[in-house]
Amino acid sequence: MPAPNEALLISGRKQRGADALPFKIVTGHGVFVVPVFSKATRLTLAMQEAEVVEDCYTKQGITLTVQAVIAFKVADDHESIAAAARRFQGDQSQMPTLVGRIFSGHLRSIIGSMTVESIIREQQTLADAIVDASKTEMARIGLAVDSLQISSIDDKGVGYIRALAAPHQAKVDQDAKVAQAAADQASAMAQQESVRHQAEYARQTAIARAQYQAEIDQAQQTAAQAGPLAAARAQQEVLVERALVAERNAELRQAELIAEVVRPAQAEAERIRTLAQAQADATKLSAEAAAAQNRIALDQRVIEQLPDMLRAAAAGLQGANVTVLNGADGLNGVVASLAGQGMALLDAVRSGIAPTAGTPVERPAVNGTPVSTN
Repeated sequence: MPAPNEALLISGRKQRGADALPFKIVTGHGVFVVPVFSKATRLTLAMQEAEVVEDCYTKQGITLTVQAVIAFKVADDHESIAAAARRFQGDQSQMPTLVGRIFSGHLRSIIGSMTVESIIREQQTLADAIVDASKTEMARIGLAVDSLQISSIDDKGVGYIRALAAPHQAKVDQDAKVAQAAADQASAMAQQESVRHQAEYARQTAIARAQYQAEIDQAQQTAAQAGPLAAARAQQEVLVERALVAERNAELRQAELIAEVVRPAQAEAERIRTLAQAQADATKLSAEAAAAQNRIALDQRVIEQLPDMLRAAAAGLQGANVTVLNGADGLNGVVASLAGQGMALLDAVRSGIAPTAGTPVERPAVNGTPVSTN
């Protein structure tokens, strides 16, 4: 059974057909080979390299030594395998040699049509042109080119390539010096900026440390004062509580005094006032009752004496010359006047005013003229 990068060539039996190959090609699977009647050989399909080092003349007549590396292999189709087998089945090591010779000829031909400048600048174009030029010959021998790389180009010490590179080298050196100067300047600026940053950082650090130390000192002072302040505050709270307790005790004592002294005194005073008022009311009622009894007794005495007084008044009129002008009406008026005199006497007696001796008693008028008795 052939390896994945090999082709098995079986020969010994006659193949049928006009285009039949003298051997059978087997790839990718195994096959039974009859001993004596058949023979099996292997053809490598692996990637191989061929190196070319060739002196070439450019279009300007300058000799260049060009070194190139070609990567190639046997193509995968049966026709290419058959073509390679016919040429290299006996000695497969001849593949790189033949490939190098093929590419050497095409390399000289193509470089001869180019200038040194174009060869140096367009190396990939040169490599593609060589590969394209060699495809037909490589296909005839069953080989396929995978890549071609120009590894070096040398003018054999003439100095042409160096001369071409001199302006560019000078430009590169100048740019390098400018870049170095700019880099040095940037480095110096960066160092200065770093120094400024370090100074600023140191300043900020010092300020922060001072602030931290001030905060620590303040915290320590606060902690040192916390004890006395707490004690004073506690003492103040104790005094406040004591004052509150004393105030509550005073209020309680006041309430007790009110309950024990004031309220009983007020009750006693109220009782005394009530008794006094009752006694005064009783005295007043007694006085009023006594006055009423005195008036009643007086009225009784006056009433008892009233007939005598009326008789005395009538006796006084017995010797008087009374002329009645209006008849019965005039007489009725005299009687009414006498009755009125009696009532007046009764009222005077009630008021405690009695007529003194020798005071004339007015008699009723007769015909509009008062009558007096002596």
